[in-house]
Amino acid sequence: MNKNTFKTFILLPALGGLLIGIGSIFGRTGAIIGPAIGVALGGFSDWFSDNIAIKSARAVPVSEQEMPEYYRIVRELTQADNIPMPKLYVTPDAQPNAFATGRSPDHAAVAVTQGILNILSWDELQGVLAHEISHVKNRDILIGSVAAAVAMGITFVARIAMWGSIFGGGGDDDDGGNIIAILALAILAPIAAMLLQMALSRSREYDADRSGARLIHDGEPLARALEKLEQGVRAIPMNVEPAQASKYIVNPLTGRKVQFANLFSTHPPLEDRIARLRAREWAT
Repeated sequence: MNKNTFKTFILLPALGGLLIGIGSIFGRTGAIIGPAIGVALGGFSDWFSDNIAIKSARAVPVSEQEMPEYYRIVRELTQADNIPMPKLYVTPDAQPNAFATGRSPDHAAVAVTQGILNILSWDELQGVLAHEISHVKNRDILIGSVAAAVAMGITFVARIAMWGSIFGGGGDDDDGGNIIAILALAILAPIAAMLLQMALSRSREYDADRSGARLIHDGEPLARALEKLEQGVRAIPMNVEPAQASKYIVNPLTGRKVQFANLFSTHPPLEDRIARLRAREWAT
């Protein structure tokens, strides 16, 4: 079991525990309903994560006749990694970025933005696509989708708890609950869920950088690509739902003026990722 998988086994139950804790505000019934929502969201994200991500990005499929070089690179990478060829898409966004999605290597999709096609050379794009294929190979695209769905469930249940406490909800136990504690939990639980999801997402990006560099036996193309992407995402904002931002290779919300954006970023610092690639950490 690799380090990322181990973290997943720790973090996802922790997210589920938060759901139970918030649901228990409403007593024994709530303690059952909370996890049920998490399971339902997790199952939904399992089967429909690729469709949700593709539709939210307004991505369109491209044929091999339209983009032969795109297909050639991905085919070579998947053959080297011994996984099936994913479906390939392009989004209309001017911001340079890319993502992979799907519940398994047999049901995966890779999408690049029009912006990334405009600024990267083909060897730099190969580095980016090796990163995304590594996400598919490592099966962490599903893990990320499930974590995001459960975190959304925690936020949803916490809001119900908050409004329920304000308008008279107190659970089905005789002694009820302290309204201050209820409100504090309802406010802090989504933050805790985001921090847990962030920890999982950051480790996944480091792992995909490392695996992608190993796949092409070179970390420099991805390092150069990340330098260009950093400039691109700062210059060109992209309208992305925060819940979907973690799937991109570079945080697409970087160009937005959002308070505390770095505190709650699901991506590790780009300068750190670039330094690790150029230090050949992937080769050890």
